[in-house]
Amino acid sequence: MTTLLVIAKEPRPGRVKTRLTPPFTPREAAALAEAALVDTLRAVAATPARRRVLVLDGAPGPWLPPGFDVVPQCAGGLDERLAAAFAGCDGPALLIGMDTPQVTPALLTVDFADCDAYFGPAVDGGFWALGLAQPDPELLRGVPMSTPTTGAVQRGRLVEAGLRVRELPCLRDVDTARDAAAVAASAPEIRFAVELGRLGAVAGR
Repeated sequence: MTTLLVIAKEPRPGRVKTRLTPPFTPREAAALAEAALVDTLRAVAATPARRRVLVLDGAPGPWLPPGFDVVPQCAGGLDERLAAAFAGCDGPALLIGMDTPQVTPALLTVDFADCDAYFGPAVDGGFWALGLAQPDPELLRGVPMSTPTTGAVQRGRLVEAGLRVRELPCLRDVDTARDAAAVAASAPEIRFAVELGRLGAVAGR
């Protein structure tokens, strides 16, 4: 079975979702980040897996459900941190972030029987999911992160390595207030959408 990895930051004000401020305050942005993390971890917890790992920058809190191993993120850029997360796996692994709270167990249930890699593109040009049948950290090191071409470069790395790549649906990351509204509208039942609605009602937004 597959190891499921979630790379995330502890949802503390001023450290997460800083692009949501404004219109939200740092505390409100952290509340939205926590809601997104809760939704993500719930989806992962409900997905069949060999192992579930939270690769965390910070300390775990009451938002962490049972059944997860927690490992600290290494130092360095995001490419190094993603590479290190895969380096800790000894079999098929799928990695996602905390920015797609609309993710579902159906999306995360992958089978490497007829492919070597899964790639989930993001609307902003990045990627929300990366799966490797045989984790190789070198496939990630040196990929420029947080750019409009990050996803294309990363996918190109997989193809150049001769891997058979299966595409996952394109999802929207929550980076800006506009992203938050779009994601909440697409999945109104998730905690993130409920928290966004609560904050909007409180602030009269």
